[in-house]
Amino acid sequence: MANENHPLKLTLILGGARSGKSTFAEGLASRSGEEVVYIATAQALDDEMSQRIAAHQQKRPQSWQTLEIPLNVGQRLLDNPPQADVIVLDCLTLLVSNALLTAAPDVDQPDERAAQAQVTAEIEALEAAIQSIPAAWIVVSNEVGMGLVPPYPLGRIYRDLLGWANQRLARRAGRVIFMLAGLPMRLKPDLEA
Repeated sequence: MANENHPLKLTLILGGARSGKSTFAEGLASRSGEEVVYIATAQALDDEMSQRIAAHQQKRPQSWQTLEIPLNVGQRLLDNPPQADVIVLDCLTLLVSNALLTAAPDVDQPDERAAQAQVTAEIEALEAAIQSIPAAWIVVSNEVGMGLVPPYPLGRIYRDLLGWANQRLARRAGRVIFMLAGLPMRLKPDLEA
C-alpha cells in the first residue's frame, strides 16, 4: 500500500483513443497482487455505450470492487473511503466531460466560467482524495490536445479543461506513462525510494 508521501502514490496513464491505456492500467493493478477498487466514470447513455461498459466489466477480475461514479468522485471517496490497496480511476476524460456538461448544458452557448469552476472543483476534490486515502492510485486519461482545434466552443472548452486537468495530475504523479499503439512510453520516471 502506498503512503501519502510515496513517489508512486499516483500513476497517470495518458494516450489517445484505443491506445491501450485501460489495458495497461488494469495490468499494473493486477500485477500488484493487492486489493483493487475500480472507479468507472462512464455513463450508459445509449446502447453502444452500454455495450462498451459491459465489455469492460467482463474483462476485469471478479475480485475487484467496481464503483460507478460519473461525478463528484473525490468527494464521494472522501465521504466513504474505499478499503483498497490500489484504486484505478478510468477515466479522467469522462469525468471532466461529465462535469463540463453538468455546468454547461447548453452545448451551443456553453458557460465557460461555470464549466471551469465545476471542473476545478472536481479535480481539487480528486486531488484531496488521492492525498488522504492510503492507496496507490492509477488514473487513466486521454490526451486530446494533439489534434486539430475543435471547430465549436464546447469542444475547445473541453480540450482546454482536460489538458489543464492532465497537467495538474501529471505534476502530482510520481509516474506518468504515455500509451501509443499499445506501447508504454515513460514521460515521468519513477523516483528513487
